[in-house]
Amino acid sequence: MPQRGNRRELLAEAAIEVLAQEGGRGLTHRAVDREAVVPEGTAKNYYPTRSALLIAVARHLAEQHTTALRQLVSQAPAGLTSADITKLYASMLRRSAGNARSQYLALFELHLEAVRNPEVRTALAEITRANADAAVELNAAVGHRMTRRGAGLLDAGMLGVALSVLTLPEDVADELGLSDADGVAQALLAVGSTDGEPVVGVLRDCAS
Repeated sequence: MPQRGNRRELLAEAAIEVLAQEGGRGLTHRAVDREAVVPEGTAKNYYPTRSALLIAVARHLAEQHTTALRQLVSQAPAGLTSADITKLYASMLRRSAGNARSQYLALFELHLEAVRNPEVRTALAEITRANADAAVELNAAVGHRMTRRGAGLLDAGMLGVALSVLTLPEDVADELGLSDADGVAQALLAVGSTDGEPVVGVLRDCAS
C-alpha cells in the first residue's frame, strides 16, 4: 500500500484489491473504505460515484504501467538480445498469475466496464499504447522491425493468455501449453513480428 498521506493513491490501490477479490459488482465505496482501513465515507468524499471510482482505478493503473514501461525502455542495456526480450515477456506472463495477480484481475474487470464507460476505455487505451510503444522500441534495439499492428497483436495475445491462465483450470492451461511462459512469450513475439504472415508457419518455427 502507498503512504497513507496520499489518500487518492491509497484508495485507488484499495479499489484494485476489491475488484480483484470481489469483481465489479463488489466495488462499493464502503468496500474500498474497509480495504483501505479509512473512516467510512472517505472513498465517497474523493470519488462521489462508482463511475468516478472506476475511472480513478483505470487512470491509476495506466499511470503506473506507462511509467514502468518508459523506465524499462530507457534503462534497457546496450547488449540487449532477442533472448532477453523473450525472458522479459515470459516474466510478465508469470507476474500476471503471481505478484501482479490483483492488478491483472482488476484490469480485466475494467475491460468489461470499458464497454459502457468511455473514460475507462480512454485510460485502458493509454496502457495498450504504452505496451505497443515498448514492444516496438525493444525489438528495434535488437535489430527487429515490429510494426504497431504487430505490437498490437503481441499485446492482445499477452492479455488473452494472462486471462486464460487466471481463469482456466490448471490442468487445461497445462494441456494447452499456456502455462509455459517461455514458450508462449516466444510464440507471441514471433507472431507480432510477422505482422500478419501465416501464423501456423510462425508457430511451427517456434516449436522447432
